[in-house]
Amino acid sequence: MTSAALLVIDVQNDFCPGGALPVPHGDEVIRPINRVVRHAEEKFIFTLFSQCWHPAVTTHFKEHGGKWPPHCIQSTSGAEFHPDLYRPVTISIVRKGMGREEDAYAATEGYLLYQGEYAILEVALRGQRVKKVVLAGLATDYCVLATALELRQLGFEVTVLEDGCRGVELNPGDTAAAIEAMKDAGVVVTTSDQINFEAD
Repeated sequence: MTSAALLVIDVQNDFCPGGALPVPHGDEVIRPINRVVRHAEEKFIFTLFSQCWHPAVTTHFKEHGGKWPPHCIQSTSGAEFHPDLYRPVTISIVRKGMGREEDAYAATEGYLLYQGEYAILEVALRGQRVKKVVLAGLATDYCVLATALELRQLGFEVTVLEDGCRGVELNPGDTAAAIEAMKDAGVVVTTSDQINFEAD
């Protein structure tokens, strides 16, 4: 049996409708994600949620040379997970983008509390003997893409749940291009109803 983990990426208020940087239809990922999270909980699968956690002043934001409006600022309501997102008490939270000069699209660049110490995501995954990571969240063409590609480079098997993701689409076709780039890197793209952790 392949040891698996579930990683839910950045389903935060600012990335959903009404937020500071809304992904079109971003809240539509919640239902399929909740279904998979509950399934993972039943099977005792290592589950992590990543969270953009930017300082108020960062080169990630337009006013300081970046490409994005301010969003997901530390300790604000916009940085909180969407209230409809199901969050088991046992999840680990990976926070990323905390530096003043970092974008940190990939969750592999974030940190979490693991065995009493702050560690990068890779350390936690290796510590849990994870071989395969299932991804869903926001946004397909940025943080999901970056995370999937980085995990593949680290040698993990990666599956992305397409119905559990939505893209920013700054340019038309960005989401489709991201899906193809992930497939080219060996990522398996499927849907939430095809995931059965017991069979992994």
